[in-house]
Amino acid sequence: MKVRQYMLRFALALLGSNVVAARALSGKPSDFIIREERALQDIVTWDEHSLFVHGKRVNFWGGEFHPFRLPVPSLWLDVFQKIRAMGYNGVSFYSAWVLHEPKPGHFQAEGLFDWEPYFAAAKKAGIYLVARPGPYINAEVHGGGFPGWLQRISGNLRTPDADYQAASKHYIESITPILAKAQITNGGPIILFQPENEYSMGMNNVTFPDADYMNGLMKQFRDLGIVVPFINNVAWPSGINAPGTDAPVDIYGHNSYPLGMNCSDPKNWVDGALPTDWRKTHLEQSPKTPYLLVEYQGGAYQPWGGDGFDKCAEFTNHEFERVFYKNNIAVGATISNFYMTTFGGTNWGNLGHADGYTSYDYGAAITEERQVHREKYSEAKLIANFVAASGDALASATPGFNTTGVYTDNDAVTVTPLVGEQTKFYITRQVKYNSLDSVSYKLAVPTSTGNITIPQLGGTLSLHGRDSKIHVTDYPVGGYNLLYSSAEIFTWKKHGSRTTLVVYGGPNERHELAVSKTSGATAVEGSGVKFANRNGVTIVNWDSRPERRVVRIGPSLYIIILDRNSAYDYWTVSTSEGSYSHELTPSSELIVKAGYLLRTASITDGKIHLTGDINATTIVEVVAGAHEKVKGLTFNSADVKATLDRNGFLKSTTLGFSTPQVHLPDLKTLSWKSIDTLPELQPDYDDSTWPDADHTDTKNTYWPLITPTVLWGAEYGFHAGSLLTRGHFVATGNESIIHLNVSGGSAFGFSAWVNSTFIGSWEGAGDVKIANLTLPIPKLIKGDNYVLTVLSDHMGHNGNWFIGYNEMKTPRGIIGYDFPGHTPPNNGTSRAPDGIKWKITGNLGGEDFHGGRRGSLNEGALWVERHGYHLPGAPTESWKASKEPTAALQKPGVTFYTATFTLSIPSSIDVPLSFVFSGDAFNGKGKGWRAQLWVNGYQFGKFANGIGPQKRFPVPQGILNYSGKNTLGVSIWALEKGGATPGGFDMVSGMVVESGFGDVELSPMDGWVEREGAY
Repeated sequence: MKVRQYMLRFALALLGSNVVAARALSGKPSDFIIREERALQDIVTWDEHSLFVHGKRVNFWGGEFHPFRLPVPSLWLDVFQKIRAMGYNGVSFYSAWVLHEPKPGHFQAEGLFDWEPYFAAAKKAGIYLVARPGPYINAEVHGGGFPGWLQRISGNLRTPDADYQAASKHYIESITPILAKAQITNGGPIILFQPENEYSMGMNNVTFPDADYMNGLMKQFRDLGIVVPFINNVAWPSGINAPGTDAPVDIYGHNSYPLGMNCSDPKNWVDGALPTDWRKTHLEQSPKTPYLLVEYQGGAYQPWGGDGFDKCAEFTNHEFERVFYKNNIAVGATISNFYMTTFGGTNWGNLGHADGYTSYDYGAAITEERQVHREKYSEAKLIANFVAASGDALASATPGFNTTGVYTDNDAVTVTPLVGEQTKFYITRQVKYNSLDSVSYKLAVPTSTGNITIPQLGGTLSLHGRDSKIHVTDYPVGGYNLLYSSAEIFTWKKHGSRTTLVVYGGPNERHELAVSKTSGATAVEGSGVKFANRNGVTIVNWDSRPERRVVRIGPSLYIIILDRNSAYDYWTVSTSEGSYSHELTPSSELIVKAGYLLRTASITDGKIHLTGDINATTIVEVVAGAHEKVKGLTFNSADVKATLDRNGFLKSTTLGFSTPQVHLPDLKTLSWKSIDTLPELQPDYDDSTWPDADHTDTKNTYWPLITPTVLWGAEYGFHAGSLLTRGHFVATGNESIIHLNVSGGSAFGFSAWVNSTFIGSWEGAGDVKIANLTLPIPKLIKGDNYVLTVLSDHMGHNGNWFIGYNEMKTPRGIIGYDFPGHTPPNNGTSRAPDGIKWKITGNLGGEDFHGGRRGSLNEGALWVERHGYHLPGAPTESWKASKEPTAALQKPGVTFYTATFTLSIPSSIDVPLSFVFSGDAFNGKGKGWRAQLWVNGYQFGKFANGIGPQKRFPVPQGILNYSGKNTLGVSIWALEKGGATPGGFDMVSGMVVESGFGDVELSPMDGWVEREGAY
């Protein structure tokens, strides 16, 4: 992920002539399909239409899911099941180098960072995987995935420069065997591999695109055992790395975020954003490979001070999916991955980049709390199930171009044909794709029985506002030919001689379908359906309404007619656990009407066994797949009374639901303990064991050194959380002010003291990454010793999207200072020694971190963090008994609060829990105080009062112990002279569901141990 189009326009204007922009590359497209690399394996192949897996066409329909953003491995299967239940058959994932190699040459992939449970969960759910290990990933993650120690090399990142190549070698040689083992050729779920990420634009006179770099990187991965096809994801269809270029991947692909990232007005779809020329461009760039969209917009990214992810979910809602996703189908995309339409997760443990906050919900279909209540989840399910049900017919169809006035009688309607050997698809939308108007039309299309204008039995078709339809002709359905359907297809299945087809329409719509070579239709459920038979073709015509109608055509075709909202309650589910889509047949899945979520199905001992989640009183009905040999039904392992009716529908009695009472502790009543966690301000504090900040030069050629010694964290191995810098000096007596230039990333803050005297703070702003302050110095006595202490927040390292720009090397910490009256003024180049002896610290040990299995980024510079007092079992008995963290602080500084509480929540229910900070209204400007949240030792939130937008911090089960003791920690940083009075701090629950998922295992809960050498 993701430099978006509007960001690129700004960047290009800003950078001007220094930019080597990504461009369509010249060169003859490849005139052959099989490249040398394909000879390495014969399981995953392709033609110009689609992938093949084991010789069967696969329309890859996937979404993004990063395991590192959900640090509970036992919940990865939960997310995969929800993705599979949505009808998706694939997932793309990144691997974050920063988490795996926190110190050069020291690779770790255990516990939370072990890939085996992730691969096993994907395989169990029947999900194909696309591996994207970087080394650079962007992903709005810390450093774009780059470890902070890359600031200590001089070369250009993402280039052939020797020191970058040497730095990345160990990571590549360590992560690749793990991924190679999980390829489908070895029985794993990985079918595609991306060797670089958004290699799209260069600047500052670097060679770009650099064929030597890309070919070298691909050779590294090949030599280490990667045999599945290579793909790429340039940020827009530029042609970089396409066949015919000097460094071609196997299957060329690109990204697109057409609506951009401005969620402030969710109803505002800008004109001209819907891609309409992709088919033409693809034929020019890569006609012999399938159309690959590696990252298509599934939500929107949010910065500090932004609008919040709820607005982004509305911005990229169900209407967005209908119009934009179906447009992708229209241009022939058969490898589609939506970022992050599946699950975003959380930037816990300082994982996020500098421009984003703790939540990474992204407005995805599955919320940060793993819930599926957003309508976009249900709409995505309808589209994905249609793609799956349409199989080879859709995957091998050839797209045409957009038309008006050809297939309809209304020039306000655009129709794009997809033409297969037998089946044709007609994707319709309004020409003005963002229109809120309603338009009516008739569809005139060729069929196997001649040209037909639809509907034949009266009325018109319609599009209401932001909508799109996929009409079909000559669509095979289990031995029948669906001559046409204006209603959209959810799915169809065939069990024995019986075929079940489910179609739906939106509110206030007329629809019609016809079936060839049949003698008539019978209404077996519901009313209001009109029938006719013309020349052996049975025609069915109806107006959409909430009542379900069922029509039988011939002896064995059952057509279930739904309105769209009712269709949301229907699911397809495989009866064979772990089946991939190439292994499925129309008889290996059930169609089930259920409630909130259906997870799995099996048939044994004459019973259909279903697992799922419910959030309301529900009736479960198997409408395809039950038969005379089925004697019963179970739901979540409990027998359910069910009746098989004359239509072959197995219907349960009512599954009762009453919202369980979840008893949460009142945080105000806990036995809080607190301690001042800035002992560095005390007169007798000894920092002699701290690292000296004494480097007089740096290999970070991106950032000029203008201070006598380097005063930023990465130079000394400190990369996350916060930094403390202390400068010891002997006063001249003439000091009156100091100018401080501090870098921390967007929304950071810093505070400064001389000895214990507070001299000021930068309270932060959402759009400010580097702050310059002039601060007053109290009257100092000549010849006396003093210490300047600066606490600065570290919001993560920048990404490194532009090759040659090296923005990731932007340091964190003090990047400049002038101390008039003590040293000569700094003119920007002066680095004369000034007698100040500097000390610096971040997390204890830096790259030799003490954070254990929670990883290298989870801790910062605060005294409680360095000593591990935020961990369970810390010896806090002697600390001051305190009120809750909302108690008024009388002076600037940082106070740490801790308390324990017990939860007792049954394993049969899933309830999201969150912690909520209250404070001042958010306006993008820091005000008064900041906070951090730890739960059982895991850092799960940074709250920036006044900046926002996040105030609610979800914490998943597995980090929270739902059946035992929990340790809560909160740091409150008062930034103003008079201290601060924080707002409320509460624990809240979200929507409760009864779940069939099962037990959730706790993540590593390593407790406190005394840390040798802690200072």
